[in-house]
Amino acid sequence: MNAPVTRRDAVLGITAAATSFAVPSILHAQSAGRVVVVGGGFGGAACARALKRAQANLQVILIEPNAVFTSCPFSNEVIAGLREIEAQQFGYDKLATEGVTVIGQAVTTIEPQRRSVITADGVALPYDRLVLSPGIDFHFEALPGYDEAASEKMPHAWKAGAQTLLLRRQLEAMPDGGTVAIAIPANPSRCPPAPYERASLIAHYLKTKKPRSKVLILDAKDNFSQQRLFEKAWKELYGDMIERIGLSQGGRVTSVDPATRTIVTEFGNYTPDVANVIPPQRAGRIAEIAGAADATGWCPIDPVTFESKLVQNIHVIGDACLGGGIPKSASAASAQGKACAAAIVNLLAGRAPETPRLTGVCYNIVAPGYGFSLAGNYQPRGDIFAEVEGGATSPVDAPRELRAREAAEAEHWFQTITADTFG
Repeated sequence: MNAPVTRRDAVLGITAAATSFAVPSILHAQSAGRVVVVGGGFGGAACARALKRAQANLQVILIEPNAVFTSCPFSNEVIAGLREIEAQQFGYDKLATEGVTVIGQAVTTIEPQRRSVITADGVALPYDRLVLSPGIDFHFEALPGYDEAASEKMPHAWKAGAQTLLLRRQLEAMPDGGTVAIAIPANPSRCPPAPYERASLIAHYLKTKKPRSKVLILDAKDNFSQQRLFEKAWKELYGDMIERIGLSQGGRVTSVDPATRTIVTEFGNYTPDVANVIPPQRAGRIAEIAGAADATGWCPIDPVTFESKLVQNIHVIGDACLGGGIPKSASAASAQGKACAAAIVNLLAGRAPETPRLTGVCYNIVAPGYGFSLAGNYQPRGDIFAEVEGGATSPVDAPRELRAREAAEAEHWFQTITADTFG
């Protein structure tokens, strides 16, 4: 008789799957072609590397304007002073040594009829298949008063890098007894549990450095992922330091005034010492340029091949796509990138693509040595991905030993997925 699968077994299995998406039927594929991948995050880099590994004579071009990728997972620890930004940064040298052509340019134009991508320096690159992995951009029009300039006073820190460090500096400069407000948008958004992890780690920083301070969460949702786990941890670790105002209590932010650092909600105004405003989101701008985004701002896809439902020969992966039940996360983007690579190699060879089964895991760290996770398995169902049996979540009532073990597993997961993606 087989032993029962524990929650930890499921999570570790998903972690391992991040590094070994099985595509046995394409390992010896011989067809040639050119695939251009736009966007060098977890989805795009994983896709480019998987394409080249699956078929050595396939020409794979990765276009990414930034020479260094800064990871969002674990960036909340940078904000809280528990980690340095350098631990989040990765280059593309390994992909280049494996035969992926890396072009450090932005893409300005996509011509689907000609199957051509044009970069900022005017170079046109033809493709047989194009993969877009542009991540998210901000839907500034949905939040009056908030724009790129406002983010310099009220940082979002939702794209890791300079904004991460800006929010950290603001916390360091805040007087003891101050208030940090975090404005959280409605879904869909990148990594839905991450704002609550951020609130937790900021509370940890304040508890240790500025114990008379508070964290105020202004939320456009009434319920959120792993809510019971977060709320139990907040009560246990931080007492009344964290206050959350949900949608039905008037927590949805309707506008901001960066000049006075005022956050306006339906039921009242707030002027915190530090305002972390996470605006509504949509697919990265290049998806709209390509014609792959619909009226929602996101990209509908065929979940078997990740091909756009709006534009032929263009595939969309990662945060930008409408994935249904699969969350917008690094783990999901990596799995999608590998599954998309498998589908493209089969399509170029004239074979029917296999139905993908994706795995994903999301870790949340609420204090050093205190973590929990949510793991899932996903398969196409109709036009979207739906969760299938075999997922696992951390139990609400668990000993601190388990929380410490999951915090360690989170670090191992991060090392694994970044090595697998960037080498």
